[in-house]
Amino acid sequence: MKILVVDDYALVREGLRHALRALDESVEVLEARDAEEALRLVAQQPALDLVLLDIGLPGMDGFLALDEFRRAHSAVPVVVLSASTAQRDIAAALNMGAMGYIPKMAPREVMLRALRLVLAGGVYIPPQAIGMHDYSGSTTAGAAGVPQSLEELGLTDRQRQVLGLIAQGKPNKAIASELQISEPTVKAHVTEILRALKASSRAQAMVTARRFGLR
Repeated sequence: MKILVVDDYALVREGLRHALRALDESVEVLEARDAEEALRLVAQQPALDLVLLDIGLPGMDGFLALDEFRRAHSAVPVVVLSASTAQRDIAAALNMGAMGYIPKMAPREVMLRALRLVLAGGVYIPPQAIGMHDYSGSTTAGAAGVPQSLEELGLTDRQRQVLGLIAQGKPNKAIASELQISEPTVKAHVTEILRALKASSRAQAMVTARRFGLR
């Protein structure tokens, strides 16, 4: 397993390097002090399994770096690790394609559970995100074409079950196991759910599902 840690503080990088060994004893941790160095490393390391990115970086803005990561290396999941717990920052990171957002104040075990979830194909959204109205940080009420309730979505009972499990951050494999259906069937349901929600990503669907009261 190969993970890139992007943070401008050497002590933070060192602490994360030791903590990440709990994921896999053989984990290889690469380090970058800023976004520019991180982007160079990602280009040189095509076999990366995960990028752990601070958004408060010197030089290139962390959000811009996240956007660059997702555009150039969409297959590599990026998890934001930030001191900010502002809903606006959480929403912005997820909107740009982050597969998780972990506040730096989170306990070590919470971080490790979140990373395991993302590595398994799930999405991690912290408790601080509960109550976000939409993905841009503003209310969606009255927005043209945006569903305002579950009833408006026209989902089947099975699709509602899948959406409820997406709201919990579960990956397709776990959903398939819980509902006793195949992974391809889950993927088909997820595609229809994203279409109904007018969501561009699984993380966006998760936030919307929570807004509808699913947990």
